[in-house]
Amino acid sequence: MAFTPEGLANLRAGLERHLAQGYAPGVVAVVSRGAESHVLPLGTRAVGGSEPMQGDTIFRIASMTKAVTAVATLMLIEDGKLRLDEPVDRLLPELANRRVLRTLASPLDDTVPARRPITVEDLLSFRLGWGIVLAPPGTYPIQKPIADLELAGFGMPNPARPYGPDEWLRRLGTLPLMAQPGEQWLYTTGSNVLGVLIARASGQALDAFFQDRILGPLAMQDTGFSVPASKLDRFCPEYMARDGKLAVFDPATPDSPWTRRPQFLEGDAGLVSTADDYLAFARMLLAGGVHAGSPLISEASVKAMTTDQLTAAQRAGGAMFLGPGHGWGYGVAVVTEPRPDGQSVGTYGWNGGLGTSWISDPGKGLTAMLLTQRFFDSPDLPAIHKDFQAAAYRALA
Repeated sequence: MAFTPEGLANLRAGLERHLAQGYAPGVVAVVSRGAESHVLPLGTRAVGGSEPMQGDTIFRIASMTKAVTAVATLMLIEDGKLRLDEPVDRLLPELANRRVLRTLASPLDDTVPARRPITVEDLLSFRLGWGIVLAPPGTYPIQKPIADLELAGFGMPNPARPYGPDEWLRRLGTLPLMAQPGEQWLYTTGSNVLGVLIARASGQALDAFFQDRILGPLAMQDTGFSVPASKLDRFCPEYMARDGKLAVFDPATPDSPWTRRPQFLEGDAGLVSTADDYLAFARMLLAGGVHAGSPLISEASVKAMTTDQLTAAQRAGGAMFLGPGHGWGYGVAVVTEPRPDGQSVGTYGWNGGLGTSWISDPGKGLTAMLLTQRFFDSPDLPAIHKDFQAAAYRALA
């Protein structure tokens, strides 16, 4: 099964229609199957700019970072430095002896003891008991201390956080859990806890471990937690919708916080990357953890990572983020029901709220990735991404 010229032309035309309607100044689209891949840069890097989008343009991939963090964790499990079922207390004593809010609406002192410790698997599967509260500020008592503590892992990525990993975990540890460990799927915070855990278990900073074990071996030379000055000319601005127009959120100039190594390396959303780089990562997963004939991670670990780990109730509770017919593995969403756009059960991937999306379908060997420089307006995947993914399936012969 290959891509048809007509299908690729229709895919391109669909993206061009969205650009013409002003969704974003440009995109980089990727479709890949086996040895065949197509990287399609369209439009310009900036609103009103003349520089065309390029295949090596650097994007903020936000929550697509989670899959890299999950792979790093599974590597340490294979190394024997962590166990999937072990409590995190050994390396993260700040999270021992947890208290849990009686209900989400309870005041912070209305708690009960945690029935069991948080485990490594709880972090991977986002069932540790902390996560984003999708409600207006002030709806629940716990929202104020989260905001006052400026805690990463409860909102948008921010490379300018004024603390390091130990201080972040200390601040987090002052809060009660929102749910008993293992009970609810709550979005994103678990990947930041994993970032601290990876550093402590490996004895390396998170970016150093990523570089040594994942980014370096996969030749992901443009992926990291910041953009060096030598590559700033390939970094695109970031936009968000405001009053019907695209307003600059980050200008991609030397003043951008993404041009400096953060004090806190966000394991949930901190990476920048390119189409080619992330495609190398996606291909490695589709190949069962193998790259260039050498295994980076075992096939069994990839299988666990890309298998839905949630109960029906947990999937329902996370539907605002996951969407219908999706569960969660380790760092990726997993399709659990046949979809009209062509995605097979077992298709996995995730999106970055700063404008990116990725799916890989093991049943059809397909990877489809779309990188844009526009904020998502809601947790629902924007139409340009949905249309692109459906067109990628239609492009298959």
